[in-house]
Amino acid sequence: MTDSLGTILTAMVTPFDADLAVDHDKLAELAEHLVANGSDGLVVAGTTGESPTLADAEKAAMFRTVVEAVGDRVPVVAGTGSNDTAHSVELTRTAEKCGVDAVLVVTPYYNKPPERGLLAHFRAVAAATSLPLVVYNIPGRSVVNLSPEALAALGEVDNIVAVKQANPDLGELHRLRELSDLGIYAGNDDMLLDVLKMGGLGGICVASHVVGPRLAEMARLVRAGDEAGAERLDDGLRALYKALFLTANPILVKEALNLLGHGVGGLRLPLLPATPQESAAVADELRRLGMLSRA
Repeated sequence: MTDSLGTILTAMVTPFDADLAVDHDKLAELAEHLVANGSDGLVVAGTTGESPTLADAEKAAMFRTVVEAVGDRVPVVAGTGSNDTAHSVELTRTAEKCGVDAVLVVTPYYNKPPERGLLAHFRAVAAATSLPLVVYNIPGRSVVNLSPEALAALGEVDNIVAVKQANPDLGELHRLRELSDLGIYAGNDDMLLDVLKMGGLGGICVASHVVGPRLAEMARLVRAGDEAGAERLDDGLRALYKALFLTANPILVKEALNLLGHGVGGLRLPLLPATPQESAAVADELRRLGMLSRA
């Protein structure tokens, strides 16, 4: 079941118009572009999509737009998590009605539940849907971390199929592999190669907005047994990974897309556009990769 969600899934930005309303034409256009350039799955309204500032009605409309645009070709995964279990359940049910293929549910943040509360949260959301559920473990944003033992317990739930692991502790991932066959997606771009080498499913990525074909080729090389080739490719992208996260995501991936002519617009407060220095750093990296012409 997990293989059907893809290898390189892009956590899509949300394009906004001049009034910071969701630009559905651009959203569909971006989805088409990503599918044509290395993404074999898309995540809508995740962290990179500025989910904290999107209303539920906006998210539902976005799910429908992306499903209509590319849902016949690649899996569409809806970000439906929050730190309120009832809210997550409601949005997950809405997403299922919108025709998505799976949901991505983030670890509850801010209220810092104990581990038994975390387990109860994910089990409640999973019970509310027939869709596959991908757990999103990101302690850097949510404060709490799902241990390998907790993730293995969640993997026993029939429709909890994978974890998007944004905890860079590879020791915890190896421990999880020992305990469970739960699918693993890299949650940080710089973890993708390591996750692929340990037999993980792939990555839910940000850099794939701009270098999707290269990330897809990295996955192909690992699976073909050419780890050295994959490592060379990854080495060439490390500076881009760093440049896109010089400040809070998705500020700089939106800047990169705008520099490349995709016109995804600005950001909703409390996020702000890139500074001139940040923009210059991203532009320099895009030029180094041959993606942006030199002035």
